[in-house]
Amino acid sequence: MSVTIATSDTRLGDLRQHFLASRGGMIGAVLITTLILAAIFAPLLAPYGPNEQMRQAILHPPDGFGGAFPLGTDDVGRDVYSRLLFGARLSLSIGAVVVTLSFLVGTLLGLIAGFAGGAVEALVMRLMDIMLALPTLLLAIAVVAVLGPGLSNAMLAVAIVQLPGFVRLTRAAVLVELGKDYVAASRMAGAGRVRLMFLTVLPNCMAPLIVQASLGFSSAILDTAALGFLGLGAQPPTPEWGTMLADALQFVQSAWWVVTFPGIAILLTVLGFNLVGDGLRDALDPRLKRA
Repeated sequence: MSVTIATSDTRLGDLRQHFLASRGGMIGAVLITTLILAAIFAPLLAPYGPNEQMRQAILHPPDGFGGAFPLGTDDVGRDVYSRLLFGARLSLSIGAVVVTLSFLVGTLLGLIAGFAGGAVEALVMRLMDIMLALPTLLLAIAVVAVLGPGLSNAMLAVAIVQLPGFVRLTRAAVLVELGKDYVAASRMAGAGRVRLMFLTVLPNCMAPLIVQASLGFSSAILDTAALGFLGLGAQPPTPEWGTMLADALQFVQSAWWVVTFPGIAILLTVLGFNLVGDGLRDALDPRLKRA
């Protein structure tokens, strides 16, 4: 037991060391940590409620962080800074729900395809190929058009769109692991298929899936924001960044701040998760470590 714990601690320490050596990964970690803290402490940091209207300050320009409206107000007098903070909560929730759904369902389908083979594998993979043949945003729009507009349906649509990545990655990793000696030894020891799938093979497939999940987090936030911008995601007055962009589109020339700051928030969030994903990939890939 002590040898196993020592080996596990060594691997975690090695992963932490290589991730800390990644400059991009650390920058992404700082951005994500800042976003998480902003989401947690939004009620304390926001000077106003997300839907509170100040009729005397409609389209008020930014005052800076020492003024009444640090990032200005929108066309109905709502504080942009406060809405961005509460929107961070929503964006993190969207990413967590979408990635969890697509990760669980995609990993299960990938395991089934890898272990079953034959007609089952062909059916699952051809279905994934059909989904990959369509642009992701177009497929998400089609799903929302069937289910109806709304934040819940938008998250479900984005989760469906992200399924092929997890399915194909899991199946590929499973096929590699099935040819190794430890799987044959487990079979000879009497391990059943379910035990092989979830306790023997799946833990050794987690490294690429973790990277895919971190990258999928940014895609989920971006795609949901795009659906919100098109009016198919979160509906007003929900403080969702894509919806905020859609509401402010007509004021691009007259009130630049109502468009610029939500766009910057989306940009920094997506950039942060992508940088963390790249850092995790470099830390988890032995070939990149040796390089």
